[in-house]
Amino acid sequence: MRTQVGIIGAGPAGLLLSHLLHLRGISSVVLEKRSRDHVERRVRAGVLEHGTVDTLVQAGVGARLLREGLPHHGIELRYGAESHRIAFDELLPGRSITVYGQQEVVKDLIAARLAAGGDIRFEVTDVALHALEDRPYLTFGGERLDCDVIAGCDGFHGVSRPAVPDGVLTTYERAYPFAWLGILARVPPSAEELIYARTDRGFALHSMRSPEVSRFYLQVPPDTSADDWPDERIWAELKARLETVPGFTLATGEIFDKGVTPMRGFVTEPMQYGRLYLAGDAAHIVPPTGAKGLNLAVADVRVLAEALDAFFATGSADLLDGYSRACLKRVWRAQHFSWWMTTLLHTFDTDDDYGRRLQVSHLDYITASEAAATTLAENYVGLP
Repeated sequence: MRTQVGIIGAGPAGLLLSHLLHLRGISSVVLEKRSRDHVERRVRAGVLEHGTVDTLVQAGVGARLLREGLPHHGIELRYGAESHRIAFDELLPGRSITVYGQQEVVKDLIAARLAAGGDIRFEVTDVALHALEDRPYLTFGGERLDCDVIAGCDGFHGVSRPAVPDGVLTTYERAYPFAWLGILARVPPSAEELIYARTDRGFALHSMRSPEVSRFYLQVPPDTSADDWPDERIWAELKARLETVPGFTLATGEIFDKGVTPMRGFVTEPMQYGRLYLAGDAAHIVPPTGAKGLNLAVADVRVLAEALDAFFATGSADLLDGYSRACLKRVWRAQHFSWWMTTLLHTFDTDDDYGRRLQVSHLDYITASEAAATTLAENYVGLP
């Protein structure tokens, strides 16, 4: 079996890359170890940057996103018993974010690829990469797939990055001393926009997935199990961290999904080796505070699709050779923004009164300075 691009992973990065290549007349096969049902139900990110929405719409897979997604024109910073809105619509006219679950993006992309006759292989086993420097090919489940290029879009724990020989890649990593407990609840959102709350009890985030479903996160110790948090405890703690301003009451309801997410930053350099190109979480992880994970994956495959288009159209590998360099500037900017938001809003066991007061002072500066608020807005909405 042969294709031009072998893609490992049917998450947003792999599926969008396959679709963008299809639009350019380039063949691909997507290999995914999980079932279709699993990847379509897997709850992940939900905040799409302005540029991500544009990419999906321009690629012809944004109809449901435009119909069902929730455009947001600002976020709220809540601290010190006060609420402060960062107004994207005033600071960055015409630019916004859209709340639309990652699993919904995946559903849309799978539907589009299958409708176009795309080749997605679910529940494949024993995927391995071979001959990456010259004539790459993949093996899986007793089959062989020859290809010109391999795209590793299989996440942090995938097989792509470990296939690179030792000593080629340099990795940078930071583990944060807390995690996020995330829940989905069948309850209408209690606010129209996302609320980022900094309290001495820890961080909390109020988000949403639809007019009927809300998404919440709580800062918790890194060794926390979701079993440690019965529903009653979750709602009590969310109320303690979010009901800190006059007139705000948190609506509660049935919790139907619960999980713990570790907080870490990770980057591998370069994001390529031979004919293997890493994208999305296979190459980098950001703490979710800045809402950058899915958006970075989309940015990666935009660059990769353009480079592959040039390669197959002209034979020139110049853009492919510069793929990692082109991506890493954005990756590190997103790392910095996510680190900044994380350290700004979370409590640390090492904090003293001085450190806690510095956090509040920094928040005061952001909410009082148009320049500082614009910087936050530009990074959150996404730079061009």
